[in-house]
Amino acid sequence: MLPDEQPSSEQLEIFRRMTPEQRWQAAHRLYWTMRRHKAAFLKSQHPTWSAERVQEEVRRIFTHART
Repeated sequence: MLPDEQPSSEQLEIFRRMTPEQRWQAAHRLYWTMRRHKAAFLKSQHPTWSAERVQEEVRRIFTHART
């Protein structure tokens, strides 16, 4: 992780207090938010693409994503 990506002690404490379900819900919301952001970015880069084409590309990108 980069130094500015390190969670603060306050953030860590908030995560520790969350139930597993709350952590899962937060991760789930983040995942779908990132998919929407990726779709918006792709649409801005490829304005002629249909909504279906954008969603296909988002699906492909997220299916083949690596860390």
